[in-house]
Amino acid sequence: MSLALRKIFPGVVVTGVDRNPAHAEEALKLGFVDRVLEIEKSIPSADLVIIAIPVDATNRLLPEILNQVTEQVVMDVGSTKKIICDTVQDHVKRSRFVATHPMWGTEHSGPSAAVNGAFVHKAAVICNREESDTDAVLLVEDIYRQLGMHLVYMNAAEHDVHAAYISHVSHITSFALANTVLEKEKEDNAIFELASGGFESTVRLAKSNPGMWEAIFKQNRENVLDVLNEHISQLRKFKTCLEKENYEYLGELIRQANTIKRILK
Repeated sequence: MSLALRKIFPGVVVTGVDRNPAHAEEALKLGFVDRVLEIEKSIPSADLVIIAIPVDATNRLLPEILNQVTEQVVMDVGSTKKIICDTVQDHVKRSRFVATHPMWGTEHSGPSAAVNGAFVHKAAVICNREESDTDAVLLVEDIYRQLGMHLVYMNAAEHDVHAAYISHVSHITSFALANTVLEKEKEDNAIFELASGGFESTVRLAKSNPGMWEAIFKQNRENVLDVLNEHISQLRKFKTCLEKENYEYLGELIRQANTIKRILK
């Protein structure tokens, strides 16, 4: 996001805050930030504070950040929204915070994982906008539009349900498949020689940052459990078809899955 904003707004000054000194140094070297400061020193001179850290850390730090805010706008980009919004619901500066989730990411982390044009044509979700000041929402909306994103509005609880279905369960599935193959690899280390595009695309998400995803699953536990129950039910259908050699129904399940083409072109 810093990479994109610096191209869109050439005169912008970006201050980085990171507890990882190596990442801070790398961000400076790559030109993503102009300087690195402690969080207390960075907020007073800021117009906009973007929180891009694991959601459990956001939940801890957001109230402290809002304590230091006068007229600054604060936004987050985390994958869960309800717990974070609930945490600051009664904060005196709640209206300066805009809860958002740009729907894009990779399995990589750290400054070197930055990608040009990452947000173009993707969705940016803004949650509970009625709880934020109009000028704060307008600023965040303008930034996302400048990034080439289209805006979606929903409440935080609704967002977390949808995110569980289209993002969170995908990661769990990828983690589980990776562990399945790694267990088999203990018996036969030649298995990865057969790996090709299908396997790589399915387990790509298994390379994602553990700290980030542990926090997401914890915060969205109930919704993820609901989706997992449905996902396991679907897996059982495929298992039963093979056990009973019911290939007609197996074909029906696959054809039904193919209808996802109307959503994913």
